[in-house]
Amino acid sequence: MSQQTSNFVPASNSSDIGRLNFIIQTALSGMRTAMPVQVLSVTNDGGVSPIGTVSLKALVQGKDGNGNAIPHGTIFNAPYLRIQGGANAVIIDPQVGDIGLGIVCDRDISAVQNSKKEAPPGSSRKNDMSDMVYLSSIISATTPVQYIQFNSAGITITSPQDVIINCNNSVVNSTLSASVTAPAINLRANGQTLLSFVTSTFQNLFNSHTHPVVGSQTTAPNQQMNSTHLTSTVKGA
Repeated sequence: MSQQTSNFVPASNSSDIGRLNFIIQTALSGMRTAMPVQVLSVTNDGGVSPIGTVSLKALVQGKDGNGNAIPHGTIFNAPYLRIQGGANAVIIDPQVGDIGLGIVCDRDISAVQNSKKEAPPGSSRKNDMSDMVYLSSIISATTPVQYIQFNSAGITITSPQDVIINCNNSVVNSTLSASVTAPAINLRANGQTLLSFVTSTFQNLFNSHTHPVVGSQTTAPNQQMNSTHLTSTVKGA
């Protein structure tokens, strides 16, 4: 898939050194290292699964000897980078349209891809774009809407969708304070329901309650409860 560009200029034929330099430059132009590529398709969609593959389009076109642009073909079955160690991973699969960096391996990697272990080259090709690996995004005009942000102010997790944490045990340690702000808060333990401690019914009873005294009743409390004193329904054991 490597496409060479002619480096011939009239000076190349004026001396032995010029001709030799032309031969060397032409040979070197066939070597591929890294290039910007665009994702055309992805086998994975963010689910919990092994690392998948992408099809890619090289964005820097080739040129013929007359300087005419030559588009590259599609690069199929390219593995992509995931931050993973053993069964531990950060799963962020590429998406169609992403522009990232593709690096080209110096030998055919297809046998290693298929066997997932040590293997000889799958063919005699060298520095070929068929053996590209997609690293990560490098060019984007899109502002993230779902992200984990690290800066001098701390760490921020933002998502317009649900944030779900699954684990055996969870511990939150805060040296100053901890707060949760939400329209409703539901805590569950063993599926048992614990009614809200301070409800509107409780509020009405508190605000209107009196005590009998000899010959009469006391008045309602001077300190009245309002809506800010209500608590959300929670679930507990």
